[in-house]
Amino acid sequence: MRVLVTGGAGFIGSNVIKVLIDKGHKVYCLDDFSHANFKNIYKLPCEVITADIRDDNVFKKLPRIDAVIHEAALTDTTIDDDNKMMTVNLGGFKNVLEFCLRKRIILVYASSAGVYGDGPSPMKETQEPRPLNIYSYSKLMCDELAQKYFNKKNISPIVGLRYFNVYGPGEYHKGVSASMVYHLYNQMRDNKNPRVFKFGEQKRDFIYVKDIALATVKALEVRKCTLMNVGTSKARSFNDIISIINKVLGKNLPAEYFDNPYTLAYQNHTEADITNIKNNLGFEPRYSLEEGIEDYIINYLNNSKNLTRG
Repeated sequence: MRVLVTGGAGFIGSNVIKVLIDKGHKVYCLDDFSHANFKNIYKLPCEVITADIRDDNVFKKLPRIDAVIHEAALTDTTIDDDNKMMTVNLGGFKNVLEFCLRKRIILVYASSAGVYGDGPSPMKETQEPRPLNIYSYSKLMCDELAQKYFNKKNISPIVGLRYFNVYGPGEYHKGVSASMVYHLYNQMRDNKNPRVFKFGEQKRDFIYVKDIALATVKALEVRKCTLMNVGTSKARSFNDIISIINKVLGKNLPAEYFDNPYTLAYQNHTEADITNIKNNLGFEPRYSLEEGIEDYIINYLNNSKNLTRG
């Protein structure tokens, strides 16, 4: 299969490309490299197309494609340029969607658990969305645009994946929007007390990027339009992460707690109901939080030359 991965040089996109290549697919990586890192893909045998998804002319010049996995987006929730967030995330998605509809090829795209906001857990695809920031709102608008086509006849499948809290190799370039696992590791590696919002009992459904990438590629097998959560169905606290990192590093660093400045736009608890993805894909996450963090630290973080210290 010839698969186009937008945002392919980014965190999740590059991990998706690795899985696709391992499965023998021909891969095209489309990225404008504004929020990516070439080091994520420079050893991967994929064809690179440097372009901006906001430019609809790009989609008139692509080679023959059998499927699109859409990962390109602005994901930094601290960005205060609402117009840019919407034009990239929603405007770019619209171009990708129209291309897939026109070519009648499957589209798998990245949505976000952020659309649930402070809603009840476990979070289900059918519950009322409560986006708390412009990023989450942009992803909800993508979902709503896609769902307008779900019941139409004679269209190729459109599969939306609501990723929960992803961590793992390839996120080093993301700065403040990198995972808590990555940031806490950087602090603890340098023997600094890990700093988290009071009192570290906020809980997230943390899922290792290797599980995310596998689920995303497997979604190419879906033969109907659907929206699915991708998580572990287990909520774990920031204190849990600190305890696991301490164990892997052989340290005993206590947490330093400070006030949360984002209380009005903050998810205190995320937990995925993964019934839909189990039924549609037979998907079960392979990594527990302990196993994922240990693999990440031992096989990547401790050996990487690409990390930003501090």
